[in-house]
Amino acid sequence: MPSVIFDLSEDVAVVIGATGVLGGKIAEGLAQAGAKVALLGRNAARGQACAGRIAQAGGQARFFPADALSRQSLRQAAGQILAAFGPPTVLVNAAGGNDPKVTVTGQFKFEQITPEDWRANFDLNLLAGVLLPCQEFGPGMAARGRGSIINLASVAAHVPLSRVAAYAAAKAAVLNLSRFLAREWAPRNVRVNTITPGFFPAGQNRRLLFNDDGSPTPRARSILNHTPMGRFGQPEELIGAAVFLASSRASGFVTGSDLRVDGGFLSQTI
Repeated sequence: MPSVIFDLSEDVAVVIGATGVLGGKIAEGLAQAGAKVALLGRNAARGQACAGRIAQAGGQARFFPADALSRQSLRQAAGQILAAFGPPTVLVNAAGGNDPKVTVTGQFKFEQITPEDWRANFDLNLLAGVLLPCQEFGPGMAARGRGSIINLASVAAHVPLSRVAAYAAAKAAVLNLSRFLAREWAPRNVRVNTITPGFFPAGQNRRLLFNDDGSPTPRARSILNHTPMGRFGQPEELIGAAVFLASSRASGFVTGSDLRVDGGFLSQTI
């Protein structure tokens, strides 16, 4: 049994983007802390696999197919979650990523980014990553007077990293919107915070960090040299931050905050 301060056995957690590496690991951690976990995403095979891992570890989870870019799809999933588990008390928004079509390289310049591709990146990281899920699940939490919303930001939201202008701008908007919602819903006891992960090799960024033979790219070496801990993060290292922010006992007076899990990346200058 988890420590009482981190006990989520009375919580229903919705994890959007649970079919990804980081979202899936956070979902597993919330289940380990006792929460009933609703896994939302578009990839049924990955979602079912995550639910299977949680069940094998003794937790409770169920996959609900949903497209976070569709309010109707989220509303349908919300009804299914309510029937299966009860009203959600925790929402983790882990959907997002950098679209390779807007990654600036030596061959592809910033001025070549099309408005359509720029908007698609914002749709993925801001609309699907925060706005639509919060619009669907937040008002119910506010009406019941209890909730914790955790949005995933990025170190790119704080500093202008090379190559990923659209992604960085969208994640900066995630931080700003999260703070707006923290202020908006605080009187109704819904807390809204962000987690800023550092560099965690996953599907979306692995090609930028590793060569085909598994050796680090020059970009990866630059990142590691800029990270005081001198390594990449492991997905399970996000669990503690998520459980802390999800637990009303552990973080009941924490809202509008950004919890960095970056190995010191944002603390390094020269």
